[in-house]
Order: sequence, then C-alpha cells, then structure tokens
Amino acid sequence: MHRYMWLFSGCPAPEVAASQSWVSHPRAAVPQLPPQPSIPSPCSSLELSLCPSLSLLSSWLNPDYHGFDADPVMDVWNMRLAFFFGISLCIVVGATFLHYLPEHGMRKWARREAERMVKERERLGLPVLDSNYFDPSKLVLPAEDEE
Repeated sequence: MHRYMWLFSGCPAPEVAASQSWVSHPRAAVPQLPPQPSIPSPCSSLELSLCPSLSLLSSWLNPDYHGFDADPVMDVWNMRLAFFFGISLCIVVGATFLHYLPEHGMRKWARREAERMVKERERLGLPVLDSNYFDPSKLVLPAEDEE
C-alpha cells in the first residue's frame, strides 16, 4: 500500500521525481524540468503548403494548429472565419429562417377560414353545415345513357 501513496500525496511518481530537480520558491517548491532541446524546422511554411505529405509536421511546428493553414497567423484567422460563418451565421440565419417558415399543416389558417365561412353563411341566412359541399345546380354530370 505504501508503494502507491504518491498517487494521493500530490507528489510526482518516483520515476518522474528522480528526473526532476527542485528549485526553491518563496511560496512553494516548484519542480524544474530539464530544458527540451529545440529542433530546427526542416522546411518552410511554403513547403508545407505545397507538400501534402508534410501536413503532419504543421502540428509539430505550430502547437496551436487548427487544421486550416500551416502559417500560424493564417490558421487562426481561417479558424475564426470558419467558426463565425459556420456557427454564428448558420445558427442565427437558420433559426430566423425556421421561425418564418409557413405553419406546418396550416391549422391556424384552416381555423380562421372556417370561422370566416361560418360568419358568411350566418350573414346569408344559410345553415352552418350543409349536406352538399358543392351547389348541386352548378355540377355538370354526364348523361345517364353514356354509362
């Protein structure tokens, strides 16, 4: 059990602690990792944009790589534009478009039309409901001998 106490004590693992040197700090002891050697860039950003096989290197050269361009400045701007147009405008314009679409099923229109027809039939003195939807005198029927 004492072997895994470092997990709960806030101290680094014994293997990591052996490779670190500790520097005194006025507030707390801060670990100081050994400096990492800087690796020179094997190619320029122009070569990265021209050679698709080097696209994996762009994340190595730019730690904040967003996947739009090998140049860090253009990568950030392209990411901002893509998110602005892709998210902000699509959500705002899409929600506005959906809000102003005609009513699905036209239920409100059907209710208004039925109320208008009831008022019109009451004004003319006709019954509200009639068994004939169309006026029978206006229907053109084929002659009986044609059947």
